[in-house]
Amino acid sequence: MVKNGGLPYRCLLWRACNTLRCLMLIARYKHVWRVERSLENRSMTTTDIKAVFFDIDGTLTSFVTHKVPDSTVEAIQRLQSAGIKVLICTGRAPSQMKVVLDTMPISFDGIVAFNGQYCFDEQGYLESQALDQSDIRVILDWLDQHPDVVCDFGEKDYVYFNHTSEALQQIWSGLGKTAPVQYFENPRLRALTHETFQISPFIDPELEDELVGLCSNIRGVRWHPDFTDLIPADGGKPRGIQRFMKHYGITREQTMAFGDGGNDTDMLAYAGIGVAMGNATDEPKAAADYVTDDVDHDGVLHALLHFGVLHD
Repeated sequence: MVKNGGLPYRCLLWRACNTLRCLMLIARYKHVWRVERSLENRSMTTTDIKAVFFDIDGTLTSFVTHKVPDSTVEAIQRLQSAGIKVLICTGRAPSQMKVVLDTMPISFDGIVAFNGQYCFDEQGYLESQALDQSDIRVILDWLDQHPDVVCDFGEKDYVYFNHTSEALQQIWSGLGKTAPVQYFENPRLRALTHETFQISPFIDPELEDELVGLCSNIRGVRWHPDFTDLIPADGGKPRGIQRFMKHYGITREQTMAFGDGGNDTDMLAYAGIGVAMGNATDEPKAAADYVTDDVDHDGVLHALLHFGVLHD
């Protein structure tokens, strides 16, 4: 509603009501809002968390030091001492984790690899979902038509690239000592004869849309602007969490997840408590229940203390 030469009626009403009574009503509303938020936060801090899922790059490991902070190692050890399961939930392949996990004096209770497509533990539990061969054929044909595109192919114990590029080497350099070894193969000779769980072409979002549109059961998730991870359309990190929920007999409300990249967005929205690192990109921050400090400033520990999962 608009009156008086176009001035919004709400603005006129606000000016007319700028009295002590009006200010008292506003103060009362703000008090109620603070109480509601306090009750909401108190409810979340008393959640009975049974399992915590951690991304690796930018969440456990720092892009600055290429190390896992001591405070994070201590926090994970304290979780396990309290009987809480701690699991990796990453876009990396199982074969690409060793370079990081070997630096930590921790034995994780389970691994969600390939953005949810390969779940396992050291006691023999295993659930996985490979890419459809029909979609792999489509991707190989598309790569033949785009010979300059660098792409990696992820198997359980082996990840290889079709060829290299300057962009690839820059990304690997940025990973420092947490960068896995690079191998190179002709995917035409291997991808259709070896179970492939994830394919990651170095393409922009426009080309990603084009390629995904050609496939029947594929979607892309990103943690880096230069490439996308192609996984089954019904896959993703939440699917990996669901597999372990069923395995452990726990509920969604009893899970907590930490992440920083675009491929963590669905996971943070799905978990009972989703925590975005302070160094996270905008999408996971928007999906999270809480944004903690960055990985280099004890973000994992601070969030666990904030929600009362750990105590001082």
